[in-house]
Amino acid sequence: MSTTAASGVIRIASAHSVTDTAARLESLLKERGVQIFAHIDFSADAARAGLSLRPEQLLVFGNPRAGTPLMQAEPTVGLDLPLKALIWEDQQARTWIAYNDPLYVIRRHGVAAELSANLAAVVPLLQRAAQA
Repeated sequence: MSTTAASGVIRIASAHSVTDTAARLESLLKERGVQIFAHIDFSADAARAGLSLRPEQLLVFGNPRAGTPLMQAEPTVGLDLPLKALIWEDQQARTWIAYNDPLYVIRRHGVAAELSANLAAVVPLLQRAAQA
């Protein structure tokens, strides 16, 4: 796992393909009652436009019970909600998951640190989706 401190992006290597990682994550989120707002297949969209893109998908998800208190504290948190997970294949055919570090989001919007737990609850699901 790696974090880019300046951007607040956390990257996790996945033991699965992009398609399988996205499916695993979507299943884990649904099991926990997390709503999937969108599942975007960027590479399929590129192909429809006659362009080539290595496998890349985005899941947009959240739980209003978790996100609403953050937006009540600071409406600009809505810029980073709902949560997103980007899953892609790099040039060496390795699969990665990237997401915003919950603490970065909290700091970015000046929200009370204890509310980071509302965002951090999905981190173990992201990690499980990537595991063998």
